[in-house]
Amino acid sequence: MVLARDLAEAAGSVAPTGYRRHRPETTLLHRLVAEHYPRFRDRRAAEGRPLSGYVEAEFESYLKCGLLEHGFLRVKCETCQAEKLVAFSCKGRGGGRRMAETAALLVDELLPRVPIGQWVLSLPFALRYLLATRPEEVTRVLGIVYRAISGHLVRKAGLTRATAATGAVTLIQRFGSAANLNVHLHLLVLDGVYGRNGNGSGEGRPRFVPVPGPTPAELEVLVQTIAERIGRELERAGLITRDIENCYLAFDPGEESPIKGADGAGAGAVDVETPYRDGATHIVFEPEDFIARLAALVPKRERIWSGITAFLHRRARFGHRWCRAGGVCGGRAVPNRSPRRRKRPESSGIGR
Repeated sequence: MVLARDLAEAAGSVAPTGYRRHRPETTLLHRLVAEHYPRFRDRRAAEGRPLSGYVEAEFESYLKCGLLEHGFLRVKCETCQAEKLVAFSCKGRGGGRRMAETAALLVDELLPRVPIGQWVLSLPFALRYLLATRPEEVTRVLGIVYRAISGHLVRKAGLTRATAATGAVTLIQRFGSAANLNVHLHLLVLDGVYGRNGNGSGEGRPRFVPVPGPTPAELEVLVQTIAERIGRELERAGLITRDIENCYLAFDPGEESPIKGADGAGAGAVDVETPYRDGATHIVFEPEDFIARLAALVPKRERIWSGITAFLHRRARFGHRWCRAGGVCGGRAVPNRSPRRRKRPESSGIGR
């Protein structure tokens, strides 16, 4: 057997270095949190404004992650007898490995080999706060956004919802580049629709109809449609009130925040992704203000901050057939509802 190491040596390249344990305690973020988080937590408790339990659990988990004193594996090579200590991980939502696994899952098992475009929805400040404090409303807003975009694609393809469908994967981000609370949606939407092949059986292989990107005029119409539908739905739910020009939250924001009264005036510096108009590229925080910013970004653990449309679920399960919910496809019953994701606690992955 020819090993990759032999091939590398034959090519004159240098073999990669061995495993090196990650040492989170040496990073600036870990030192900052370890030093200032306990004081921030205790001060808020003394003021009668304690942090929510899920926020404290996230910080405690982060401070223990990757440290040998909180558990490790002793790994030994049977050939050379070399030993390594591998610290336990808290398996938070962040991290390069989790991102790579998610990307591989989407590419290998879920997304079809067709053009895909990214749609980003940014919301007014009041609605960002609403969705951050009431994450169950994200599902309502996401449904409105997806129906508007998918309807646009179906109409532009010259088809109807009865004869065509599309799909999307949504990743819901809670923060901006300045460590600010900013709930916004990133949707990977198929750049086209799957249309029924016309045999009427529901079993045939659908054909993909590509759709060109939206024009500026079409985008403007879509934005207006989405804004009006979201406003109407949230007003009907009693969450906002509207007048001719503006909308307002129908509740006191201070009653919903997990860190009431500590927004962070905004010692550490945070890079901003896009320089501000005045040329600023960093934002400097006092240590406890920075901890307050991090605390505001922690989501409730039971919330899954991503979404996959039912069409892609059914396509991945039943193959390249036209599968409608509630029917039979390929000899298997198609559920009326898309399969639920296994409930698994998800954390914010501070700094990972």
